[in-house]
Amino acid sequence: MSRSLLLSRRTRAVRLLLFLAFAALVVRLVAVQELSHQHYASLSTAELTQTVQVPAIRGGIYDRSGNVLAESVIKQTVVGDPLLIKHPAGTARALGPVLGIPVSGLEGALAVHSGFVYLAHRVGSAVAAKVTALHLTGINLVPESQRIEPNGQLASPVVGTVNWAGNGASGLEYQYQRLLAGHAGSQQLMTSPNGIPLPGTTASAAARPGTGIELTLDESIQYVTEQALAAEISASHASSGTAVIMDVKTGDILAMADLQAAKPGTPSTSDVTASSAGPTLVSSADTLPSGIEEASSNAAVTKVFEPGSVFKVNTFSAALAAGVVTPNQVLDVPPDLPLGGYVFQDAEPHGNEQLTASQIIAQSSNIGTIEITQRLGESRLLAQIANLGFGRPTGLHFPGASPGIVPGPSSWTASSIGSTPIGQDDAVTALQVLDAYNAVANGGVFVKPRLVQATVSPSGGVTPLPPSPTRRVISQAVSAQLVKMLEGVVTSGTGTRAAITGYTVAGKTGSSQIPSTHHLGYTPGAFIGSFVGFAPAEAPVLSAMVVLDHPVQDYGGAVAAPVFSTIMAYALHHFGISTSVHALAPARLLPAA
Repeated sequence: MSRSLLLSRRTRAVRLLLFLAFAALVVRLVAVQELSHQHYASLSTAELTQTVQVPAIRGGIYDRSGNVLAESVIKQTVVGDPLLIKHPAGTARALGPVLGIPVSGLEGALAVHSGFVYLAHRVGSAVAAKVTALHLTGINLVPESQRIEPNGQLASPVVGTVNWAGNGASGLEYQYQRLLAGHAGSQQLMTSPNGIPLPGTTASAAARPGTGIELTLDESIQYVTEQALAAEISASHASSGTAVIMDVKTGDILAMADLQAAKPGTPSTSDVTASSAGPTLVSSADTLPSGIEEASSNAAVTKVFEPGSVFKVNTFSAALAAGVVTPNQVLDVPPDLPLGGYVFQDAEPHGNEQLTASQIIAQSSNIGTIEITQRLGESRLLAQIANLGFGRPTGLHFPGASPGIVPGPSSWTASSIGSTPIGQDDAVTALQVLDAYNAVANGGVFVKPRLVQATVSPSGGVTPLPPSPTRRVISQAVSAQLVKMLEGVVTSGTGTRAAITGYTVAGKTGSSQIPSTHHLGYTPGAFIGSFVGFAPAEAPVLSAMVVLDHPVQDYGGAVAAPVFSTIMAYALHHFGISTSVHALAPARLLPAA
């Protein structure tokens, strides 16, 4: 083969290879530009696009008149991207004085190998503006929700708390989380590779604000209740206290206070939550007396205790209904009563007495109550205990609420016929006791309690919730007899300190020992004092329950009854309820303004 022919073949081969390479390049360019351009365009956009979550405004919590108990605002949180910050020391020196953060700590945060660090949560608008004006590369602001409680910690065990993410963590904030939270939105921002925002169109999905709730609580009654309860906790050196006020007819809870004595050397709740960096910002005005603070939980529904004599309503309501006793029937009451290996006695030693059933309840005689229970029988007593709501949920569905503990027939011993009717082997909540006495005040009709009366739309529209369901648990005739008997407790019995000038009051004292956590039996010297009642007795409008835990004085008539008198007197005047001498017809609370 000639040299020229060989060169010609090689030339053609090279030309063919070049043509094939060029054809492949053309095909690839067509594939990239025509077939896959959307994919690569999206990758390019992703390099320059940052998606930011837009938080929803959390729904507010209001009292029955629309006063704000908790609401949310959007504040700015300062964040950094250390990967974009070339000089952490210089950035820290510029930013530290604006944020009020030590430069050394800020420099350490900006030097970590991370693309995102929090530097200051929920700063004020003035601080946010100064940060923006610095134009620091890698330093940005992101929106973050801040919960505001303008009235301080008023009713905080009921209202509850939110966590760092702005979600309900306790109380009504937790119970109504889905309603209050709303739905977060999102926003897409164009940024340069070094994180600087670029001008241009942003795509966004709008956040939907949460729905608020309007409570049955009355702000002023709540305040007075907490003040009176706090004063008695201090005076009686109690460890804690609970007070609840209810509308007799509707079951609406007008005040629900839970306070505790602060432990020496520990910061108060207000000290912890008042920082603007926290999830909740409360008013600086915390008016509780020194050494008293809001309880960590809503003990009115979450904490159980042996009720003592307030539990006697079960025996007397059932015995009157069964006809085994009448208010004026006289019983022989001995100084003590042996049962099942135990000897039951009254609080005050006495000899043989002749007492009517009305006097037995007025003087809170344990022995007399047990004698009536023996006539009534176990099954009818247990049926009435369940009928009045003990051992069952109250229906509030409050987080952590307890149904209480009531021993059933299988748990009864030879002494239970003595201990159960006087509230010694039962465990109940304060609200359960109030519910039962509220039924007596309501003519024998049990009304389910409630804390929320309406929802509030983001635009401010108020939608009332259905009224609480009711059921008859005591006949009207028996209820009327009980009211008169409970009046005697206040006029001449153990509850005289619950009296209110100008009004008739009916109620019952309770004093119970506290079971030991270390051994069978009770803790020496440890008591719970309580009082539950309603007014005006002849036409009840309001009912209330007060409990003091570990007071120095062990009688409910000495520590709880005076608190009842104070808060009930204020509430009656607050709602303009006529005094007893002018009460001609049953009164009702006026609707909230």
